[in-house]
Amino acid sequence: QFRHVQQLTYSLIEWRSQILSGTLPKDELAELKKKVTAKIDYGNRILGLDLVVRDDNGNILDPDETSTISLFKSHETASKRIEERIQEEKTLQQNLDLRGQPIFNTTHTYSLYVNFKNFVCNIGEDAELLMSLYDPDLSKFISENYLVRWGSNGMPKEIEKLNNLQAVFTDLSSSDLIRPKISLVCQIVRVGHMELKDGKKHTCGLRRPFGVAGTTGP
Repeated sequence: QFRHVQQLTYSLIEWRSQILSGTLPKDELAELKKKVTAKIDYGNRILGLDLVVRDDNGNILDPDETSTISLFKSHETASKRIEERIQEEKTLQQNLDLRGQPIFNTTHTYSLYVNFKNFVCNIGEDAELLMSLYDPDLSKFISENYLVRWGSNGMPKEIEKLNNLQAVFTDLSSSDLIRPKISLVCQIVRVGHMELKDGKKHTCGLRRPFGVAGTTGP
């Protein structure tokens, strides 16, 4: 249990640093705060502490301004969500134990390391490559995008990153590991000119979808 709580604490420390940095966009900041409160509630439950009742934004409900029925329903919802998370953790661990060779360590967040080597595609203009994790069964992306700006000369726009384009998709939970399939999808966006019919005027810097590629693993 000590190791378990230790990993939870490390995650909270890292997320706190991100929040205090002041560099996150507003939507990412709100999502990160939800993850922090969810992690705190999960840690309180496994330690046998009181459950804090919160609203959808992760704010603590004020009992002086919230009805007893609303507090009760919110408490039931939060308790059910945490119990489902605990059961997912137990199920994953049991499956690993049955195999006799645990594939993952006992931490409860995981990461995927990507080392981008090269991009070969006949575009003729600059391009943006957006890589992200995708759940094909649910038809939705489950991670943020890793952006690589690629020049028309076949080299990264930031030439100092040549042969050093790396990314880590962090905070993958146990529920992500038990998904039937996860795809690494690369979306290709063309950035450049477009010829208009009226007067054949040219513009620059237009972003247009160009292609997509992906690979799927268990």
